[in-house]
Amino acid sequence: MAHNTNFPNGGPNNTASSSADGPRKVPISMLLSNEEQTAMGILPASHWQQQFTDDETDEDVVPRARTASLTESIFQYRHIHGRTYHSDLGNAESWEPNDERHIEAMEIAHHAYMLTMGHRLYRAPLDKNKVRKVLDIGTGSGLWAIDFADEFPEADVVGTDVTPIQPSWVPANVRFELDDCNQEWTWPPNTFDFIHARMLVGVIEDWYVFHRQAFRTCKPGGYVETLIACTTFQCDDGTLKEDSAMSQWGKVFNEGGRRFGRTFEVYENDLQRKAMAAAGFVDIEYRDYYLPVGVWHPEKEAAEIGLWWKLAIEADIEGYLNYIFNIVVGWSPEETKSYADRCKKEWNNPNIHGYAIARSAWGRKPEYVPGNNERAR
Repeated sequence: MAHNTNFPNGGPNNTASSSADGPRKVPISMLLSNEEQTAMGILPASHWQQQFTDDETDEDVVPRARTASLTESIFQYRHIHGRTYHSDLGNAESWEPNDERHIEAMEIAHHAYMLTMGHRLYRAPLDKNKVRKVLDIGTGSGLWAIDFADEFPEADVVGTDVTPIQPSWVPANVRFELDDCNQEWTWPPNTFDFIHARMLVGVIEDWYVFHRQAFRTCKPGGYVETLIACTTFQCDDGTLKEDSAMSQWGKVFNEGGRRFGRTFEVYENDLQRKAMAAAGFVDIEYRDYYLPVGVWHPEKEAAEIGLWWKLAIEADIEGYLNYIFNIVVGWSPEETKSYADRCKKEWNNPNIHGYAIARSAWGRKPEYVPGNNERAR
């Protein structure tokens, strides 16, 4: 892949320094005016600062191949409203912070993903006797790669990300590399038995290009699998109102993705399956997961999933909102905080029955592909 930096024993963690140039800014011309937000059904930011009335309480219901030199520039993180983000790397523009608070939220989210998928790391029908080379794109804190390496001790697992926040103590068959998956991949054709990517909504510039590159670097007979969640909350009984914070969540994220060219509407547009098929993958399958975020579901298993998704988001809701709401859409940090407080109140209200959908999709590269050695275009 492009812009790889290999960290032989994992990456240094929690190092931050201010970039000399400061954070990149979304052009003012991209910011949504109040009129545009209203036309899209997005309530004005000031709405959330007016929501807390005297008759409401705050009580919660539930207690790297081109190799870049490893220099200080990699750790010259951008600072945005008190949070740190990855240093400049190609066209990378991650909307999630890389500081300690967000790393902890990622680790809680890993448990939520595992519960969602029935304590499984993948759904593709992998043969443990054949899987020898694995790529985890957007590895984040690296927990998926580490767990997969433990389950597949004979496989070499490479985790890539745009920021070096992975731990140093990892299994011997894991390594992490600094990489932007939106650049041209420079892995040789037919390298990997399994290519995995999780929660790259708002990260991938073009899902069709992404899957073409995955197809080229996947071995014949190998699999690619992605897991995503939609940002739009739904409700089947009318308890989620149009002017609720949960209803607004997807509107703002989806418009933010359109504004900075990395869609959050992967589920809505069925991009996983469409892009896999267009790239040439076969035997494409998928599974949808019901995420009743909050504390309301009466069934034990669903309630546990909903609780852990709530905990994962609340662990750093300001971090999840900061870039899209404050930088792309143009809210103030104070307005975004008021909105975040309203979200937490709704997730802790058992009378609001909102849920989201996650989807894992996987496909196999055929054993014979004409022009197999050609690079993806």
